[in-house]
Amino acid sequence: MANRSEIVCGETAFMPRSASSRPRYSLPAGDLTAIQGRTNLPAMAQRSFDEVAILLREGDSVAVLKRPVKVGDEVLNGSSPLRITQSIGAGHKIALTEIPDGGAVKKYGQIIGFAQGRIDPGAHVHTHNLVMKDFGRDYQFCVDVRPVEFHPPEKMRYFQGYARSGGRAGTRNYVAVISSVNCSASVSHYVRDRFRTEAFQRDFPNVDGVIAFTHKAGCAMDPGQPQQLLQRVLAGMARHPNISGYVMIGLGCESNQVDAIRREYQLDQQPAGQPTPEFMTIQAAGGVRKTVEAGVKAVTKLLQRANEFRRTSQPISKLILAENCGGSDGSSGITANPALGVASDELVRFGGTAVLAETPEIYGAEHLLTRRAVSRAVGEKLVGLIHWWEDHARQHNSSIDNNPSFGNKAGGLTTIFEKSLGAVAKGGQSPLAAVYQYAEPISTTGFCFMDTPGYDPVSMTGLAAGGCNIGVFTTGRGSVYGCKPAPCIKVATNSALYQRMEEDMDINAGTILEGIETVEQVGGLIFEKIIAVASGERTKSELVGMGDEEFAPWQLGPTF
Repeated sequence: MANRSEIVCGETAFMPRSASSRPRYSLPAGDLTAIQGRTNLPAMAQRSFDEVAILLREGDSVAVLKRPVKVGDEVLNGSSPLRITQSIGAGHKIALTEIPDGGAVKKYGQIIGFAQGRIDPGAHVHTHNLVMKDFGRDYQFCVDVRPVEFHPPEKMRYFQGYARSGGRAGTRNYVAVISSVNCSASVSHYVRDRFRTEAFQRDFPNVDGVIAFTHKAGCAMDPGQPQQLLQRVLAGMARHPNISGYVMIGLGCESNQVDAIRREYQLDQQPAGQPTPEFMTIQAAGGVRKTVEAGVKAVTKLLQRANEFRRTSQPISKLILAENCGGSDGSSGITANPALGVASDELVRFGGTAVLAETPEIYGAEHLLTRRAVSRAVGEKLVGLIHWWEDHARQHNSSIDNNPSFGNKAGGLTTIFEKSLGAVAKGGQSPLAAVYQYAEPISTTGFCFMDTPGYDPVSMTGLAAGGCNIGVFTTGRGSVYGCKPAPCIKVATNSALYQRMEEDMDINAGTILEGIETVEQVGGLIFEKIIAVASGERTKSELVGMGDEEFAPWQLGPTF
């Protein structure tokens, strides 16, 4: 990887570091029984502000509720109590002052939308009275950059991983069956399924499994950017550090030809020590049965070679972390996302790489990232992506504000601006070192950004194809996403979710709102979990078998 510049970003608007300016995270231990849903507390007559809500920045026009409130409750906000005029759920926003019609509404010290009608103090602020409008963002470049305090070499941390070519390291050891077109998807599955036997772990104890990467594209598509993007994804998976060998299967007559991918990405030029891949088409092999038999023979040969690999000590500077969120709620930008940001910064201090993505979900907060860009060119590349997405939405008579889902809104998020301001917290405080196109190989260490849609499977597929060998995924509503070949750590934003779905969640960040742990402490837990999972510890999604069907390359352009 390229050497990274020794610089770091200053404070951003969503995650203060000084104790004096930190949001009100520290609550009495055990004070909160649930962040969302039911509570055992009696009906309130009056409650102090800190018991009920969080003010994220002085000057914000809204606060976030930590527990539900009911009509008639009073929240003591200084000398003037806020009278609650309707029942409001935890994670949702209440107005702290009167907001005039058309007035800007601020959270995290940033604009999240504009009032539609006058909003009274104590009122619920949500989709019925908060709307998105265009407003100018100050795209300053490189103004919040300062040197990174890198850990000295003798303090390097290590994980137990697989040494790969080019100085890379794998966190898992899979063999893959890669389909060039949907027409070969079933055959690819048939080949994979032949290795789903009880004898597999006995025969190949050092291999994590056989994966089939199938999709819905590969033919009747624009041979320009759409097909090139698909080929970049498939080649990226073929060369992924968690894949020790692969077979690529096509139909034979499709637009996305196996030989074209093989030639364009020089897949025949296999590094020394890596198993030689196999390429085949159903038509040339003589049909389904013959292709399956040829595929099984090829995979068996690859498995024998893959089983020879062993985990060895690898510096965590070889980790490339995918950062994603899905099913976000009003707690995401307060708990799990900034905690992941702490872990992200720590990985960067060890010379590792952390990659933020989901371009529609930084919309309205991108100006905070341009300020952290290591160069004007990096910042302008990010702004260019924002403009592309604006044009993309207009071409389809849509709006980027359509991104927040039903679950996002039920959890308290209203506009894409609000969602984005919480989402960028995953990127911590480190400088923005590079910006990548979808599935582009990641070669710069440090904090980076990749252009992807906000849809989780499509976003994570691009990050994995770019080379991310491990991921952390935050969720407030309960996403059960799994991502083969890169293990994916799930972080719950609230304790109610963690308790309800503990079989699917790896870490509970809801303890931050309960005052049990700080953002920094949960960030430390995430960091240690990254090292443990990279060393072979199974994530909850791996334990339940998730990740086989979530491979979803971004499909651009028309289908002919």
